Amino acid sequence: MANILDSVDQRTQLVGENRLELLIFQLNSAQLFAINVFKVKEVVKLPKLNSLPGSHPNITGVACIRGLSIPVIDLRQAIGMRATETGGEQNMIITEYNRTIQAFLVGQVMNIENMTWKDIQPPPSQVGRNNYLTAITKLQRGGMDRLVSIIDVEKVLAEIVDYDVQISEDVLDTEIANHFHGQKVLIVDDSSTARAQIRDTLSQLGLQVIEASNGLIALNMLKKWCDEGKHINDELLMMFTDAEMPEMDGYKLTHEIRNDERMKDLHIALNTSLSGSFNEAMVKKVGCDRFISKFQPDLLVEVVQERLRTVLSA
Repeated sequence: MANILDSVDQRTQLVGENRLELLIFQLNSAQLFAINVFKVKEVVKLPKLNSLPGSHPNITGVACIRGLSIPVIDLRQAIGMRATETGGEQNMIITEYNRTIQAFLVGQVMNIENMTWKDIQPPPSQVGRNNYLTAITKLQRGGMDRLVSIIDVEKVLAEIVDYDVQISEDVLDTEIANHFHGQKVLIVDDSSTARAQIRDTLSQLGLQVIEASNGLIALNMLKKWCDEGKHINDELLMMFTDAEMPEMDGYKLTHEIRNDERMKDLHIALNTSLSGSFNEAMVKKVGCDRFISKFQPDLLVEVVQERLRTVLSA
């Protein structure tokens, strides 16, 4: 396991080709779970943890890794299962989301699977809104199809960290505030938690928010508008898209939009929890206008205000 992630940096070419790699693991049960490799910094055996009095119940302690104190989240408990019991194999997946580093306590970490986003499907609607999955997929194991549940880490973290969607007063541009009414913004993200946080931020400006849960749904919506003779820039002020989504990721979505003459000028901001340096390169490759790390309400407002100023001055 020590070398399982050594070549992650060499795999960035997969993104933009509607491909991804999943880190497969178990939570001390037979069920298989996964998260995207690009969120993972390291996998280590569970070290001795220090207690953190007064912390959230899902935080099982703090690990000291090379001088860095990292909160460790019991992933079993965080997604509604019984808390992880001592004994059995215990590993720690160290991740970086939304400019913060945290670790997840898991059981056996199995392998990395190279897949296409077309193989990743949204959870069945029958599971309800309170599940902790962004998607599901299947893997061949022992000649049988095994279901893999891809965890909505943003929802897990949002229940531990209180993300404030209030906008700072000094960010608001009062000179253009009245012009937001009637303007529409498209949000494309497979995490209902992430969509809600963007929606709750932008709705304070009077913007009308349209939502899509993956890139393919968004692309089909935009194409339908074009087929009806609508001009995309008349319909939308701009679009915010996540990077990782089932069926079609944000990079592929942007690529498809830029290669359609009818909508190639749509203003697109990549809004993701993946690392900034990686996405700055991907933004240039696929043609996004901006890159924004997730859950920064003031920055979201600054971006839409900047876009509105451009529209008003045109």
